[in-house]
Amino acid sequence: MLDHPDPKTQPPRGVPILELRGLEKRYVGTHALKPADLVFHAGEIHAIVGENGAGKSTLIKLLTGVIPRTSGEVFWQGQPVALASPTEAMALGINAVHQEVVLCRHLSVAANMFLGEEKVRYGLMQRRRMEADAQQILHDLGFDLPADVLLGDLTIGQQQLIAAARAAIRGTRFLIFDEPTAYLTRREAAQLFALIRRLEKDGVTIVYISHRMEEVFELATRVSVLRDGTLVGTRTIGQTNETELIAMMINRSIEQIYHKEHYTPGRPILETTGLSGAGFEDISITVREGEIVGLYGLIGAGRSEFVTTVFGRHKRSAGTIKWDGKPVDIRSERDAIDLGIALAPESRRDQGLCLNLPVGLNLNLPIYERLSNGGLLYGGGEAEAADRQIAGLRIKTPTRSALASSLSGGNQQKIVVGKWLNHGAKLFIFDEPTVGVDVGTKAEIYRLFSDLLRQGAGIILISSYLPEAYELSDTLHVFRRGRLVSSHGYHSVSHEEILARAIGV
Repeated sequence: MLDHPDPKTQPPRGVPILELRGLEKRYVGTHALKPADLVFHAGEIHAIVGENGAGKSTLIKLLTGVIPRTSGEVFWQGQPVALASPTEAMALGINAVHQEVVLCRHLSVAANMFLGEEKVRYGLMQRRRMEADAQQILHDLGFDLPADVLLGDLTIGQQQLIAAARAAIRGTRFLIFDEPTAYLTRREAAQLFALIRRLEKDGVTIVYISHRMEEVFELATRVSVLRDGTLVGTRTIGQTNETELIAMMINRSIEQIYHKEHYTPGRPILETTGLSGAGFEDISITVREGEIVGLYGLIGAGRSEFVTTVFGRHKRSAGTIKWDGKPVDIRSERDAIDLGIALAPESRRDQGLCLNLPVGLNLNLPIYERLSNGGLLYGGGEAEAADRQIAGLRIKTPTRSALASSLSGGNQQKIVVGKWLNHGAKLFIFDEPTVGVDVGTKAEIYRLFSDLLRQGAGIILISSYLPEAYELSDTLHVFRRGRLVSSHGYHSVSHEEILARAIGV
């Protein structure tokens, strides 16, 4: 059994603390991380950049012991380690602050900070002592936050700072930050940066994962680029620039076959003028018949907030919406559905389908009022409506009675679309429609888009995968921090220009 180095024993600054040799992760049908060789130095801030789906999340999970590696070796302070579990990683001093806070919202800030290391006397938890100690720690870290309130009463950004504080006080020697400023205000981001610099000064190695280039160049010593699961290079910050890094992130051979048919756009279906709401401001777009309007942006850019407001899930604070040229007031999802707006959410399995119900029932969910009389269903009409969509959308299912959970991801997506076609939808909003599906299924979904356009529908496409948004959108709008920063016709600018606008360089 290997005797692990004491995580509290910090090697000299600049000496390798963590080394990856041929680290690889495969899933069935997916090569999530191709063999990677990378060295992290003690006391450095090492940035990792790459598009969504480049392999950053896989790397985090491997380094923190959440998933096992397929092959390769990991060396901690010169000795091989398994990193077979989060417990082993934390024992070494490896920790992570995730973009989505994974603490306990129903517990106090102090209880979260000391979770697993509670202060106890005579078998009783010393709540007041923990609150006083936590408050002092937050003060010392420069975080003006209360320790005695429930974590869930804080904003997401404040919760992120608590997660960072918790990691900083737990003997961490190697700390990963995953998109840490996505939900932070400028003031909160400044507090976080001060903490990161303090940790660096104390010799802690920081891995900083971010889409925001200005943060990478402000904080990091070195930066590594991932692209399609491949580590394409590492640069010293002083010897590179934004243009080179963007080129390294984008310069790929696009393996997916994008099925794109161009149609002459018809009349406007949806028009927003100066639309504002929680998470976005002053958005004006038009979607016409036979047109795909793409919304591209990084995490927290405001795209999903915009479309869910159009769909009536959230209230707008300003601006107007026109449907078929006439002003409308969409106050609820029912209002949107009655107009003919359909939302295919990113998590189709959780929000778009009833997986434990048959295909036919899923397809008919929005129209059962039409198929019934006094609570009794018309069996023939139910079967006819379901079979029409199964045939028209080429849904591969043995029967309409098969459970939706038994179908592939692409066919599940077709069910989501089919139920709205049954209802008579005219505008389809697709939020990350190809997340988690293979190349063949992606091609099916792209052909489905063409079928919808051919029938005169309009599509709003949200995609964090730039090649997808670039190749499919007739008009591509770029969002950044809640604002629409640029709009482009089909292939009118380069990938690099679009990514630069999204990042803000």
